[in-house]
Order: sequence, then structure tokens, then C-alpha cells
Amino acid sequence: MLRRHLLAMLLILGLAGPASAQEALSGLPKPGVRDLCPVCGMLVSKYPNWTATVLYKDGHAHHFDGAKDLFKYLQELPKYAPGHRAEDMKHIAVTDFYNLQKIDARQALYVTGSDVLGPMGHELVPLVTDVDANDFMKDHKGKRILRFDQVTREIVEKLDRGKAE
Repeated sequence: MLRRHLLAMLLILGLAGPASAQEALSGLPKPGVRDLCPVCGMLVSKYPNWTATVLYKDGHAHHFDGAKDLFKYLQELPKYAPGHRAEDMKHIAVTDFYNLQKIDARQALYVTGSDVLGPMGHELVPLVTDVDANDFMKDHKGKRILRFDQVTREIVEKLDRGKAE
């Protein structure tokens, strides 16, 4: 627990991890009061502790009310963002559960099956370190820790049905 808080403070102060990556993510645009999640249509700014963002190279961004909807978007890009291409994405970020900072979605760890619900119910809970993910699993009855490339459409669909992975 103490290590998690120390790491959070170091990240906030910019003393942990690659500075350039952290600086890039800290500069991501925040959702405006009228920005809607392209997947579910919810107002994203109402859920700042869960926000995920895709920033494109041309500067425009799409915001999501949680990692689960971000993954739906990424897995079905033509459905949710016609004309957009994955190779045009500059950053994909999620909000770390403990320090509430933006972290690289591709580097994050995701806990499924916990007793913590997000804006859309059962959620992929993003965490920045193995220690945090394991602490979260113990504290919140998590079932699995996944890396970005392990999050499948099937896992996301199970979360939507309220089934823990």
C-alpha cells in the first residue's frame, strides 16, 4: 500500500517513468462538457476518474467513459469511427485507478472481475504497475490481470453481460 502511494507521488511529480511519455500524456485534451462517448453516448466529462482518450495525429480526440468502451471502439473502429485508421492514432490513454493520471493504454494492466463498477457497470480497471494490479486484485476481489493485447472482444462482451472473467 505504501509503495503504491509513493509511486503515485513520484508519477505526479514526474520523477518516475520516462518523462517524455508522461509529459505527452499529461498534455492530452480533456473531454469537454458536451463530449459524448462514441460507443455508448454518455457524457464523458461526468466520469473523470474513468476517462480514456484516443488522440489522433491530426490533433482531434475521441473520449470514452471507461476502458471497456475504449476497447469496443478499438476492436470495431469502422463501426464507431468511420474513416479513422488505427495507424493515425498518436496516443491511447486510460486513467489509472489509484493515481487518477493518464497512462499509456498499451502499457497499462487491466483487472477484470472486481467488485468495483465503472460508469457502464463491470469494467476493465486500468493500473500502472504490477504491484498496483496485485494490490487491487486482493483489495477488490479481482479475477484476472490482463495486458492490452490480451483484452479480447469476448472478454469485453462478458463484462457487458455482468459476468466476471
